[in-house]
Amino acid sequence: MEVEGEKEAFPSNNDCLAEAKCDGQILKEINSEPTESFDVQNSLPEGKKEFVAPAVGMEFESYDDAYNYYNCYAKEAGFRVRVKNSWFKRNSREKYGAVLCCSSQGFKRIKDVNRLRKETRTGCPAMIRMRVVDSKRWRVLEVTHEHNHLLGAKIYKSVKKMGSGARSKLQSSSDAEVRTIKLYRALVIDAGGNGTLNCNATGGRKFSDHPHQLNLRKGDSQAIYNYLCRLQLTNPNFFYLMDFTDEGCLRNVFWVDSRCRASCGYFGDVIYVDNTCMSNKYETPLVALVGVNHHGQTVLLGCGLLAGETAESYTWLFKAWLTCVSGQYPQTIITDRCKALQTAIAEVFPKSNHRFSLSLIMKRVPEKLGGLRNYDAIRKTFVKAVFETLKVIEFEAAWGFMIQHFGVTDHEWLRSLYEDRARWAPVYLKDTFFAGLSASRPGENLSPFFDKYVHKQTPLKEFLDKYELALQKKHKEETLADIESRNSSPELRTRCSFELQLSKLYTREIFKRFQFEVEEMYSCFSTTQLHVDGPIIIFLVKERVLAEGNRREIRDYEVLYNRSASEVRCICSCFNFYGYLCRHALCVLNFNGVEEVPSKYILSRWKKDYKRFYVPDQGSYNVDSIDHMQWFNQLYRSALQVVEQGAISLDHYKVALQAFEDSLNRVHVVEEKQD
Repeated sequence: MEVEGEKEAFPSNNDCLAEAKCDGQILKEINSEPTESFDVQNSLPEGKKEFVAPAVGMEFESYDDAYNYYNCYAKEAGFRVRVKNSWFKRNSREKYGAVLCCSSQGFKRIKDVNRLRKETRTGCPAMIRMRVVDSKRWRVLEVTHEHNHLLGAKIYKSVKKMGSGARSKLQSSSDAEVRTIKLYRALVIDAGGNGTLNCNATGGRKFSDHPHQLNLRKGDSQAIYNYLCRLQLTNPNFFYLMDFTDEGCLRNVFWVDSRCRASCGYFGDVIYVDNTCMSNKYETPLVALVGVNHHGQTVLLGCGLLAGETAESYTWLFKAWLTCVSGQYPQTIITDRCKALQTAIAEVFPKSNHRFSLSLIMKRVPEKLGGLRNYDAIRKTFVKAVFETLKVIEFEAAWGFMIQHFGVTDHEWLRSLYEDRARWAPVYLKDTFFAGLSASRPGENLSPFFDKYVHKQTPLKEFLDKYELALQKKHKEETLADIESRNSSPELRTRCSFELQLSKLYTREIFKRFQFEVEEMYSCFSTTQLHVDGPIIIFLVKERVLAEGNRREIRDYEVLYNRSASEVRCICSCFNFYGYLCRHALCVLNFNGVEEVPSKYILSRWKKDYKRFYVPDQGSYNVDSIDHMQWFNQLYRSALQVVEQGAISLDHYKVALQAFEDSLNRVHVVEEKQD
């Protein structure tokens, strides 16, 4: 270890230019931000504003980020910064620790006392001590705020002193510096303690006044900042991004806590974009990204607060999420019918299947068609066309009959719905995987993730409190389901070998759903061959189904079976909609003497030990040799698996804790060898 002694951050013979580094970066913001303009006469800001004071636990991506933050905080407070100490690794000369202090810290050496420059050292104790931590970020470990001298506005005067050449040079600072400063601008609060992250904090939220910035109540911006800071300190893998206008006003926010971020790796294959709060003009402009876990429960994959339902805001949100998950595209994205969402998804997720939520469409039927004459008859015909047709030609015929018979050819909503039919009608979506989020059967719903926690008038600060309650409840439900799936065996209701096979693999809830399909095999009374083409055989399975008025009717289902490829596909496409085989496919397998469900139809995401053996795409064998963030994410996911297993029982806990201690000791050995 090497220690570098005290040195000036800004050389004394170049004070003006040294001060100008921070000022220049801020100047780029000031020039476009009328909310904090400079008084030309006095070179002082109009309205006292200050950066949030440094605090123990703050983290920065690099030493330069930390240094720039403290330097800009000092500039606003009225003092200058000096690097007191730096620590470097002996072999690599890589900096891993530093102390930044007030320029008035300490006293001049005796040999320097006779210099002409006025004595400015007062032994000031103000300082911050920081160090690189395991996450490769710089963390503030110690802070002293008190100064033993007056703080002045002399730093501002450097702006007035700068010539046009210096100003021009400052204007060309790098984009990285500007982005960093914009983040620091997010830390600005006014003297009264009310947040000014948003330039338009008002008594209530309005949706039309400022469509390009986040409209918040007074104090909401400070609540957001406090909340994100607290999560960052207490949540080791917490991720958030903030988006600002050129004027420095808060526009969009995105965050994912550590457990939700882990869920993105496990269950990010199918995403439902829950924009209920935005589309219904809730007080809290919330958008939730939702997935489904191995128990069929909805899980949160990310949250955002958006300025409005614009393509720009949604594009920013999706790019933020994509950054969080290291560029792993979802297989399917389900959304409301919204042009802004369509535009954003086409840009950010061009490889994903974008589908509209059938659940939301069905909810709007009373609103959109309720005023029509013969509404009840139209609704029944509509439902029949959507849920009971198995082929495209059948859907087209049923829809055409509805339009002509009831004279609704010119109905705008029905016309636009028909134009978008390839994105929402089940008959068109049989090759799209939904993991149970399709709601392709009558009566199925996709409820808002924060249902019962957020209503139309819920203020943002109240939502931030309820957010954690909602997640705690969801996490508890998942943990209890994990324990129940591992520690109990489901009751078998048939002698079917398929039921016994998957009772040992699936989680309890998913097995119940599959078990229902096994039981319903007995409602299928006929399996016959329709067509043979080499190894491919098409079967016709007849089923008695319960129809309207509690009457039974017979429906035909075509099932393709390829013995050589162990492939079975039913026209109802239950496997793609729900992730397990239907009764019709099981009947065909049984008819052909197959005693076990082929492995390709037993999805790992439904298995009770899925999270235990899950290996993400960016595994330990394909690690980037210089990507520290990838290392951290992979280690965190692996550690979280140990944590979840260790929480099962006291014995599990003791083994997991000992494993962590052993691993840490081995890592310390490596660190000692490097030093």
